[in-house]
Amino acid sequence: MKKLLLIASIFLFAASVFALEVDEPELRVTGNETIEFINYTGPHKVIDSLEAIKRIGSDMGKTIVPEKASTVGNKNKYYVVHAVDASEKGKLDADILFIGPDATVDHIKNLRRIISAYLSSAYGYSEKDADTLAVFVTVYNAVYRGQYDTYNAKYKAVVMKNLSKDNCGLSTTYKEWPGKSEIVIPLYDVSGGLSTVDTSVISDSTVVDSMKEDDDKNVESRKDMVDLKEREAEQATEKAQTAQKKATEENKKLDEKKKEATQAQKQADTAKKEAEKNPTAENKQKAQEAQAKADEKKEEVKEQEKKTEEAKQEAQEQQALADKKQNEAYDERKEIAKDQQEVQEKEAAEAKMPSEYGIILSDEKNLLSRLVRFNTDTGEIIKKSPVTQIRNRTIYALGNEFIVVAGEDAGNAAIKLVTIDQVNMEVTSESNETLAADSVLVRDGNEFYCVIADGNSWKVGKFDSNLVLKLKSDVDVKSSTPITITDSGVVVTDSTGRLRLLNKADLKSITQVQVDAK
Repeated sequence: MKKLLLIASIFLFAASVFALEVDEPELRVTGNETIEFINYTGPHKVIDSLEAIKRIGSDMGKTIVPEKASTVGNKNKYYVVHAVDASEKGKLDADILFIGPDATVDHIKNLRRIISAYLSSAYGYSEKDADTLAVFVTVYNAVYRGQYDTYNAKYKAVVMKNLSKDNCGLSTTYKEWPGKSEIVIPLYDVSGGLSTVDTSVISDSTVVDSMKEDDDKNVESRKDMVDLKEREAEQATEKAQTAQKKATEENKKLDEKKKEATQAQKQADTAKKEAEKNPTAENKQKAQEAQAKADEKKEEVKEQEKKTEEAKQEAQEQQALADKKQNEAYDERKEIAKDQQEVQEKEAAEAKMPSEYGIILSDEKNLLSRLVRFNTDTGEIIKKSPVTQIRNRTIYALGNEFIVVAGEDAGNAAIKLVTIDQVNMEVTSESNETLAADSVLVRDGNEFYCVIADGNSWKVGKFDSNLVLKLKSDVDVKSSTPITITDSGVVVTDSTGRLRLLNKADLKSITQVQVDAK
């Protein structure tokens, strides 16, 4: 990723609280800028199984007839327009995956799983190859998001009539996916095996340059694409050899047909001369029949010439495809080797850097943050957490993990107490309980206090370091109540706005509610 300067001070709230906050520039999707997919990585109300996610794609793929245009799926959630037209030449067919307004996919990994399962089901790709294609398809569509003219230059009319200028391609932000995604999968040959999807289009230089901007330069995905292209080249070479053999055979047949036609025409000419010399009805009949046979042989020659030319053309096209894929694979392997060396050197250098963890703003308007590891000398961000929904700018270190309130209160997303590991910076566990969107998080030793949902009310909850709820208050509180730990107990604001002091041992109210005199 590009270097970003960290331009704020670090404030330590006790020994383990970080509150480093800076603005982070958005990463654009044009020019040479990085494609960074913004995913929802917080807790969910309902977690779909991996099998259920893949089934979305595989169910659609099962009903596709490769040579026939069709639409499959649920238009409110996920559907595919299989846009093919054999009558138009020179441009590409395509499958277009639409994400409907009621779809709940919110992470690029799950979107790729849907695409991968679709490709496996529809065209017989192996899971590994389909996974590779899905990565490139999503980046390709993000790179060319909204570039209607770019799509129009490549794709057939049957494809373009299903694309819109505003929504063609894929947004990098998951919030813009439902109802606003038209993911184009270019089809080179619907019956082409490994070459069904046009790998050259989805891995063009602009796409690869974007992928190289990531920290790991997407080396593994690019290696997998090179491997796929090399196998495409082998398959195309075999097809070219087969087609060449067929062309040779057809050419032999053509020579025979030409000889037969020449002989038939000689016989017709002889019969015609005989009829002219001796114009009897019988001789005229023979001349007509001989010429008809000669004309028939000429038509057979034309048909055989067409078959021969088609076989030659197939051999040339397959060999050209083989050469193209092999050249692309060769060039990319050289680039990958260089990039892999750079990644290894960068990782070795980062391991030696003086570094700490902090949080930076990921959404200033909603005061959401993300965890980062940064170089304390330069402020350069070394690694970013994919979790961009840390709430209330508070994070606590505990062992090799951090405890935070994270998530969103929308759709299938939920707000919960979660742990984030220091290595991958991903969510490793979450509470069963849902938290208030404006809940504070307060630490007392290895115990954590926050505001949890209790039916239609809010309570103060006490959690242990494993995110297990140990206690909840016997009084309702404001969702945004401050929580203060004192020697006497826990100070909160109850649902009526009054101060309450809660006993740490059971979170029951110590203070009595004062009733206003009438």
